[in-house]
Amino acid sequence: MPTSDAEGKDWSLERFQRHLPRTVCDIGPGEGTYARLFRPHDPDGPGVWWTAIEIHKPYVAKYKLKSTKTRRMYDEIHVEDVRESEDHLLHRDLVICGDVLEHMPREDAAALLQRIEQAGAWNILVSVPIVESVQGEVDGNPHEAHIHQWEADDMDAVLAALGGNVEAMHGGTLGVWWWSRQ
Repeated sequence: MPTSDAEGKDWSLERFQRHLPRTVCDIGPGEGTYARLFRPHDPDGPGVWWTAIEIHKPYVAKYKLKSTKTRRMYDEIHVEDVRESEDHLLHRDLVICGDVLEHMPREDAAALLQRIEQAGAWNILVSVPIVESVQGEVDGNPHEAHIHQWEADDMDAVLAALGGNVEAMHGGTLGVWWWSRQ
């Protein structure tokens, strides 16, 4: 779904405020959950650059993802599959994979996380369901189907393999991780 469970959002916001990224890439923003959550807490306000990589073009208009003079969402939007995106889009202070990795095969998700680290991201925020979460196409979007069911210890291992520091919050529905190069 283009929405996200509220679980782990306060935890994620605390880490955002601790790390204060100046460049953010939100992969699969859907309705813009993380931009709406984090943007009011940007210490530099309009000085923080937000990029979105959204695979489903109708979401851009439906959820008004483009920033305007009166509303800040995303400064730059790329409508494409992130697995085919240029690496420079992943070279950010923070890359958000919020409820998106379950929509691809495990091997693709693990490879994407490795690619994000290799592209030079300083921090990666990951949120995935850690309970059985069967989902098919939603509102005509085939990319909403859940392809892989994650377990918390599996994502722990994938992120640990990147090196760096990993913080995790395993909730009742979602697992949330903050990986940091520092």
